[in-house]
Amino acid sequence: MFQQFKNIDTAFKHIKLFSTFLLLANMVTLCFCIYKSYDIVNKAQNRVHILYNGKVLEAIASDRKTNLPVELRDHIRTFHEDFFTLVPDDKQIDATVTKALYLADGSAKAAYDNLKEAGYFNNLISGNINQQVNIDSIRLDLDSYPYGFTCYATEKLVRASSTVTRKLITKGKVSDLKTETDNNPHGFLIQGWEILQNNDEQEKKNTP
Repeated sequence: MFQQFKNIDTAFKHIKLFSTFLLLANMVTLCFCIYKSYDIVNKAQNRVHILYNGKVLEAIASDRKTNLPVELRDHIRTFHEDFFTLVPDDKQIDATVTKALYLADGSAKAAYDNLKEAGYFNNLISGNINQQVNIDSIRLDLDSYPYGFTCYATEKLVRASSTVTRKLITKGKVSDLKTETDNNPHGFLIQGWEILQNNDEQEKKNTP
């Protein structure tokens, strides 16, 4: 009889061990299914369908941090191109500079007012000068916020008789406004903007 009780006790222990193992396996399977469900939902939410020329195209939404350097450089590039690409037309100058001022704080407006008071824009108009800018490189400091930057560019002042090349260097910081608008599609704001260098480097005579 004692042997029978011993066999029953052993069988009970085996059943208990098997039940415990089965319970743990079910819990692991359940956790895995929940994780995969969230992962699938998250990936589905990041998929965006765009209608283009009557065709449905699929795009993938990505975390902003992934594209932060690209977005910052584009914001800085757009600001400088709008601020420094000028034609000898006062209305056009006002229009392009106004676009640039949406992307920066009062430091850019102060620089614009100083140039205007110095007669810089009037000289462009009276001299029939087209001013072009090419961004050579933009150095970012992403280790601290607001993000610091230094912009290196080349300006060309094109007259009928000659073309003057200038080296342009500016610096500032960029903060995140967390809000995008039509006038500021990236939602950044340039702060404390300074022109460090804007000197003539070369003058080339234009041949007729």
